[in-house]
Amino acid sequence: MDRNVGGVDRFLRITLGLTLLLIGYRNREKTAGTLAFIAGSDLLATAVIQRCPINALLGIDTCESSE
Repeated sequence: MDRNVGGVDRFLRITLGLTLLLIGYRNREKTAGTLAFIAGSDLLATAVIQRCPINALLGIDTCESSE
């Protein structure tokens, strides 16, 4: 699998993912908190593995080099 998440995109995904995880954890009693936790988990996972299926479908590649 080719990487398609890197650079600033990866940094923003990690930052936003951790923020959403924290918000979701603090509001875990509410539906919005659960949805925030799920969204944060997805963003963090795509940043860690550097692969996003939506980017692949749209043909977006934010990595510096695709080796």
